[in-house]
Amino acid sequence: MKARLSWICHGPTEANRKGCFPDDEPLEDKATLRAGFSLDRLGTIDRIWTSPALRARQTAALLRLDAIPEPAMCECDYGDWRGRSLAELHGSDPDSLALWMTDLEAAPHGGESLSSVMRRIDEWMGRHFQEAGHTVVVTHASVIRAAILHVLQAPASAFWTIDVEPFGLVEMTSDGRRWQLRFPQMAK
Repeated sequence: MKARLSWICHGPTEANRKGCFPDDEPLEDKATLRAGFSLDRLGTIDRIWTSPALRARQTAALLRLDAIPEPAMCECDYGDWRGRSLAELHGSDPDSLALWMTDLEAAPHGGESLSSVMRRIDEWMGRHFQEAGHTVVVTHASVIRAAILHVLQAPASAFWTIDVEPFGLVEMTSDGRRWQLRFPQMAK
């Protein structure tokens, strides 16, 4: 039994560009110009899930993927920080921002901690590693980071060392016992 899991990060938003904590904002108008993503690369797809967030659903639609919303793929709930920029928080509440970036259990914004996101994704991946076929998930950088940490069994502190760009693709496979990262060959 072989499982393949392709993670696609949603396209660019104004919040991405301005360094803001996301809310449920749409893709930027120019996202269609940057979507130079070839679905041929994905091959046969057995199931497609997306975060319920507007930007993820729009990305799936832009890529012509008929995706089913999956609540486990939600972005971190940033609570009171939604829509606010890192620069603004650095100026108005630097202690809370520093706490959040150094203690992944902390949620000074009143939303979800990054550790909670990691546990949610660990649980989801644990339920699906024996699922044969190819699954595609359109979601958020924080969720994809959590999935990478899960596969690598890396410490939570490594969360900040992973950069996932809009329309980024991360591939994983499972042999029915565990997930592993996969780096596919470039198209010929």
